[in-house]
Amino acid sequence: MEDLRMLTRWLFLEGLECQCRIGAYDHERLGPQRVIIDVALELSADSEPGRDDLEDTLNYDLVRQAVLDIAGARHFDLQETLAREMFDALRALPGVTGLRVRTAKPDAYADCRQVAYELDDLARS
Repeated sequence: MEDLRMLTRWLFLEGLECQCRIGAYDHERLGPQRVIIDVALELSADSEPGRDDLEDTLNYDLVRQAVLDIAGARHFDLQETLAREMFDALRALPGVTGLRVRTAKPDAYADCRQVAYELDDLARS
């Protein structure tokens, strides 16, 4: 049997779309805009569930709700601030050993797909 301690465990939340009050310009302060969020959480070696039970793992609902709560909490001038608050909250979850958070504003410019910002500590974990 494979030594489960040698496996890298990941939890991904990709393409979470929400409305967020974000932007430093006057026209961005008129109302919320679409933000797309991706997170990748590297989990500790001892995070392997001992049984097939939600209580034994990091619940996806918890991760998703933490991201949505932060996105909806207040107005952010900068994506950098939004991403950092999400990063700090998710990094504090039990069993998380590395993390990548990416925020994107797909409607910022008509001539590009999105403007995005990313934070990660995966190279150091």
